[in-house]
Amino acid sequence: MSVELEHGRRALNAARDGDRAVLEELLDAGVPVNLATDEGNTLLMLAIYHRRHAVAVMLLERGADPERANARGQTPLAGAAFKGDVESALLLLDAGARVDGAGPDGRTPLMYAAMFDQLELLEVLLQVGADREQTDGTGQRPLTLARLMGARRTRERLERSYDA
Repeated sequence: MSVELEHGRRALNAARDGDRAVLEELLDAGVPVNLATDEGNTLLMLAIYHRRHAVAVMLLERGADPERANARGQTPLAGAAFKGDVESALLLLDAGARVDGAGPDGRTPLMYAAMFDQLELLEVLLQVGADREQTDGTGQRPLTLARLMGARRTRERLERSYDA
């Protein structure tokens, strides 16, 4: 295995594992900050998905792209929404992630939060201006997606927002 491939593999593992020191060393040695797996998951996406906040902060400080979607079209903010990780979502929003940014399927972080009943994250996204009227590629709004997925808490919250 070439040195570059070995360094890349180690960097991806360090992002997943939250090993900031090893990852910093590898980035200093030339591993690209937006290195991604074959599925398009960047170092940042892996850190977000595994709730490695210190690693995510370091990657963002080094220029990691908070908008880079994986092969499924999911952005890091959508990943944080799926996981219900408010701390990661706030880090990404502070770094310039678009609250209504969507992949090719048109699904926004608010839609992921609604679908997977991540009420606290949904509240944060609404507070920072997420568009509850935006539709995905099939024309579905967050409320409809919450209903389809049986996400009771987010469905009820979104229904109340229409009653207000």
